[in-house]
Order: sequence, then structure tokens, then C-alpha cells
Amino acid sequence: MNMSLSNLPWLEPLVKIVRGDNVSQNATIIIKTIGLPLAGILVFLLVWHAAASNINTSLGQFPGPADVVEQSGNLLQEHITEREKADAFYIRQEKRNAARVKVDPDYVPKIRDYTGKPTYIDQIGTSLITVLSGFFLASLIAVPLGIVIGLSANLYSAFNPIIQIFKPVSPLAWLPLVTMVVSALYVTDDPAVAKSFVTSMITVMLCCLWPTVINTAVGVASISQDLKNVSMVLRLNYITHVIKIVLPASVPMMFTGLRLSLSIAWMVLIAAEMLAQNPGLGKFVWDEFQNGSSDSLGRIMVAVITIGIIGFALDRVMLIIQRFVSWDKAATLR
Repeated sequence: MNMSLSNLPWLEPLVKIVRGDNVSQNATIIIKTIGLPLAGILVFLLVWHAAASNINTSLGQFPGPADVVEQSGNLLQEHITEREKADAFYIRQEKRNAARVKVDPDYVPKIRDYTGKPTYIDQIGTSLITVLSGFFLASLIAVPLGIVIGLSANLYSAFNPIIQIFKPVSPLAWLPLVTMVVSALYVTDDPAVAKSFVTSMITVMLCCLWPTVINTAVGVASISQDLKNVSMVLRLNYITHVIKIVLPASVPMMFTGLRLSLSIAWMVLIAAEMLAQNPGLGKFVWDEFQNGSSDSLGRIMVAVITIGIIGFALDRVMLIIQRFVSWDKAATLR
């Protein structure tokens, strides 16, 4: 499928203006599409600045937009400085190894990893890897389970109470249990990934799989009788029925569940990382809170905005994917 201009509602009227078609009407559309959101953001920034200037805390004045911009620059510069240190470390190591090999040709060089602290950019990457791992694991469980439940009214009745009980459970309740289980089962002297990562990922998975299970089951259960009759007439076996009839018909509801699950996963992740000390955005916020420096509030606010922007971006990505795989194009525009 080709990407249409409807994915960018301001682009189509802009093209028409360039062509000279209904300039005033298309200009109005662009103003409503771009101008009104920008005006809303401007009002928000003004209110934020005014409120921040009147709030004093034990760490100083509450950070305003200017402070967030300043701390964003500082965090970016710290990342660049840390990468420069890492590059210099590996260059020095290569020179030492080369000199050692020159003296002793039988020497096998040892490459040691740079052990500097993770930067803010590194922590964003860690959080994205953790949340996507937990989300994909949840999807692998939730989609097949939702299909099986949706195809059987008896199974739906049997599983529905369990789903409704576990759906509202907070990650703060799951985390101690997950931590104990991971500590008991994930025992190795040389772990491929840190226990904090596994704990955070499983906690995210347990909290975010329920919307996908519910929406997939509802989507499967609401398949029209005409499609079921077609399957019966063609005498499709169970697997073929699921692939040819069930999946295509239930994709819109399934993606609604996946979008909800991903947004929940991203919210749950921050709390999980705070307590599990997984080196992501949650740990960054907790460390800055514990640090208590004059820059801490501004840095925490940078993290808050970063979390919101990434959450919005993840949702848009899910919409784009849905547009490619779903027959219900209108659903992606809401």
C-alpha cells in the first residue's frame, strides 16, 4: 500500500496552495491543522512559565521552559563528552596492545569495555529496549490467547473473571514478586542481560498484556456470521480459519488493544525502572530526585517531557503500522 497524503493532513492543502487551488480555503485548513496546536502549545508554555516563577521548593525555583531547554543542552553535552572519553579510552587501549604485540608477537590482546556511567541518551535507549521487549513478549502471549478465547464463548466466560482481576494490578504490586522469581530462577555467574532488565521487562509484560487480550477476544467474537458461514462452506480447518478469516477481520480491534498495551507499557516502565534500578529513564528520575542538586528539578522535568514525547511517538508508529496491515483505514485517523 502506498502512503497517502491523508497521513499528513496539512500537506495536501499545502500542495493545493502551491498549485493555486482554493488558496484561502486551503490556508484555513493549514491554520486549523498547524496553527491551533501551536497556539495551544504557546499558551501552555506561558502558563507554565508564570506558574513556575511563583513556585519555590527546597531545591530552588520550580523549573520553567527556559530551565528545561538549558538542562537539555547540558545533558546532550554530557553525552558527547562521555562518548569522547570512550573513544579516547579505546584508542589508548589499541595503542597499548599494539606496543605489547610488537614486543611479544605471541601476546593475545585483551579488549576491555569502557565502564563509564550511562548518559541520558543511553538511558533513553535502555528504556526503549526494555519497553519494546516487554511489549513484544506480551503481544506474543496476548494475541494467540485472545484469539482462542474469542473463538469460544465458554473459554471467554471462564477467562473473563481472571482478566478482570489482574488487569488493574499496579506494577508496584507485581515488582516484588517478579524480583523474587527472577532472583530464584535467573542464576548465572555471567548473565547475558542484567537482572534489573529482566525484572523490568517481565513487570511491563504482566501489566500491559490485558488490553490486547480483551480487544483481540472481542474482535474475534464479533466477526460477522457471513464470514463464519463462508469458512464453513469452504470447510476450512482451524488454523486456516484463523489465518484467512479471523485475523483479517479482527485486526482493527486487535490494534486498538496493542496501542493501549504499548501506552500502558511505557507508563509502567518508569515505575518499574525506579524500583528495579534498571538504568533507564525511571532510574534517571529517581537518581536525580535522590541527588537533590540545584539542577535536579530541571533534569527531572526534561525526563517528564521526554517520556511524553516518546509515548506520543510510539503511538504514532503503531498507527502507521496499523494503516499498512488493516483494512479499516478510518481507524488510524482518530
